[in-house]
Amino acid sequence: MNIDTISIKGSGEWNEDALVMNESLHIYGVLDGATSIHPYRGPNQETGGYLASACIKHYLEDLRAEEVDSTTLKQVVIQANKRLRDKMVEAGVNIADKVSLWTSALALIRVHDYSVDYAQVGDCMIAAVYEDKSVRVVSRDQVAHIDLESKRIWEEGIRNGITSREQLWEMVKPVIIKNKSRMNTISGYSVLSGEPELADLVEYGTLNRINLKAMLMVTDGLFHPVERGSNDSGGLERLVQAVMEKSLSSYADWLISLEVEDSNCQKYPRFKVSDDKTAVWIQF
Repeated sequence: MNIDTISIKGSGEWNEDALVMNESLHIYGVLDGATSIHPYRGPNQETGGYLASACIKHYLEDLRAEEVDSTTLKQVVIQANKRLRDKMVEAGVNIADKVSLWTSALALIRVHDYSVDYAQVGDCMIAAVYEDKSVRVVSRDQVAHIDLESKRIWEEGIRNGITSREQLWEMVKPVIIKNKSRMNTISGYSVLSGEPELADLVEYGTLNRINLKAMLMVTDGLFHPVERGSNDSGGLERLVQAVMEKSLSSYADWLISLEVEDSNCQKYPRFKVSDDKTAVWIQF
């Protein structure tokens, strides 16, 4: 296997993404931590999003064969979620308050000789590429329908002449806070948050490796940009095509340049100038 990775800090204070690279068990993935609305700072001023992804990363990378060979990747993710809960309890976080929870999305695979197991939570995504260069989107963005309302408000603000990203953020913040109540509910979205309800909402499965050429796992900071007013839904396929034609790093460089040119988030509506960008690209 040939493995290429990137993890680039965005415009925030910390890179809240993380790579998962447990090469002895052939487990690979990406994490996208999200800071709680009620802010928390660690001993070195780490954000809750950073601590969430770091906690899960360390758990997954410290796994041994005897811990996973008799279980599923779904159960591994559930155990990682329990570990996150324990860390928050140790830190004094009120785990009964959803807006105080440290959270993380996840896209994870384990490669076997004839198959690939996968697990996914939140808006990290997984794609497979076959010998004929066809792209198969394996996962579903579990957060997209939740984000839609916030993005509509953002776009409405732009149409009303607001050009400040900070003002636009203040408009959508109440909706984002409200949506936290829908974490790990049947009408909401899945996310690693330490909540036991996640156990019923992890998406997982197995692909066979017949003609499987490559797999990509990405955080949402690398999603192909969508112009204001567009209903485009083919961004992941275009992202994969760009990586195949060029490389992960060249695609990331192009995207960052575009974000810099649109620093007020007007042409490509988004909540940050530049989100953290993490990916694993595996070619078999």
